[in-house]
Amino acid sequence: MPYIKVTTTAKVSDQTADALKADFGKAIENFPGKSEQWLMVAVADNTRMWIRGDNSADTAMVDVELLGSVNASASEKMTADVCAILEKHLGISPDRVYVKYTGYANWGWNGNNF
Repeated sequence: MPYIKVTTTAKVSDQTADALKADFGKAIENFPGKSEQWLMVAVADNTRMWIRGDNSADTAMVDVELLGSVNASASEKMTADVCAILEKHLGISPDRVYVKYTGYANWGWNGNNF
């Protein structure tokens, strides 16, 4: 039940969005028990954003949400992967990316909670 939302200033083509989804599907395996099978990905592009007061280059904010607690060492690896993925596909420098992690005790799907 992981969810990854990328909000970015960059323009993201359908082909690039598919590539992001595929790479995030592999990266989510940094978290024990998580896989692409349950991963939901959202990409919000062309968003006005500033980081440290600067909007001169593309920027991204990535929200990673998980059922359960967030493992610190897994999130460290995930941050490295997220930054590499965004640099590879969108040319966004890692120093212009924030990644936020949130764990939830309750998560619903298909009319029920896990």
